[in-house]
Amino acid sequence: MGTKVKETCTVLNQECIGKDIYSMWIQTKTIAGNARPGQFVSVYTQDGSKLLPRPISLCEIDKEKGALRLVYRVTGPKTGTESFSRLHAGAQLELLGPLGNGFPLEEAAGRKVFLMGGGIGVPPMLETMKQLDAKKIAVLGYRDELFLNEEFEKNGEVYIATEDGSAGTKGNVMDAIRENDLEADVIFACGPKPMLRAIKVYALEKGIPCWVSMEERMACGIGACLGCVCQSTETDAHSHVHNKRVCKDGPVFRSTEVEL
Repeated sequence: MGTKVKETCTVLNQECIGKDIYSMWIQTKTIAGNARPGQFVSVYTQDGSKLLPRPISLCEIDKEKGALRLVYRVTGPKTGTESFSRLHAGAQLELLGPLGNGFPLEEAAGRKVFLMGGGIGVPPMLETMKQLDAKKIAVLGYRDELFLNEEFEKNGEVYIATEDGSAGTKGNVMDAIRENDLEADVIFACGPKPMLRAIKVYALEKGIPCWVSMEERMACGIGACLGCVCQSTETDAHSHVHNKRVCKDGPVFRSTEVEL
């Protein structure tokens, strides 16, 4: 675990890269230097009516420049994410991070890896793909409109699935794997629960080690509020319940550790 810090950061630039999808580069003093793929930051809003920060996964990490790229979805009017989307270069933002455990890159070194992302689970897979020393196959699922796919293409093979069939395979990421006859030794995945559930079943059938990043909505980000617990397969020694806190114990889990 890197040490998490709260710092005031500066927005370098921001653009809309898809419907309700925004990409923001942020200058940090220390967070980027400590960050690893699969971790996230909690972003505080300027709006006093929204006390809880918003957790946003790290899409890219530029350690040399001390910069982070956050790609996030605006979830509706008057939300924290909507207020972030209005920020321009030079604006100040408070971040707490890096948080969470990230993907275990060493488990996949030199092997053939599926990097599977669905919807807003696509962004954290980009830095994971960039830092992996392995044969990399990205399998990305979208509703209709694509985003970030060109960045993935610079880092390895990419297969796309869209719900409406407008690009790649019509269907989901598992359909893309079947249609293209893809195989891998390890899976790293992030996306909505139904997608992770299907990937977990597939990984068990094939006997492939699989790690999933849980996209549960986190509130505090540091494991205090228990707003983001997920069911775990074994009992927690501390509280004797089948729960893990996504933000503190995760957000990345071995797929066999969590009930999906």
